[in-house]
Amino acid sequence: MYAIVEIAGQQMKAEQGRKMYVHRLENAEGETVVFDKVLLVDNDGKVKVGTPVVEGASVKATVLEHVKGDKVLVFKKKRRKSFQKMNGHRQYLTKIQIEEVKG
Repeated sequence: MYAIVEIAGQQMKAEQGRKMYVHRLENAEGETVVFDKVLLVDNDGKVKVGTPVVEGASVKATVLEHVKGDKVLVFKKKRRKSFQKMNGHRQYLTKIQIEEVKG
């Protein structure tokens, strides 16, 4: 059984026991989070598609830790103009584990 759920503005596939990284959540480490914006539920071939969400469906997850992602380097250069600029960025992420998919 899996569900397509909207978490922090992104649509992700959630299966029981799966660990995933999402954009930073406000919840503390060890807390349980319930996501209600379930867009699709597949239960052994029985697919329920929401309009826009599936009624009564939810996904329960536990916050494992807050981390920073890998560094992404942004390099800009204009040829023959003696211009170059380098910038770095690390995204704030939250690691969660899906405990239960209800739908």
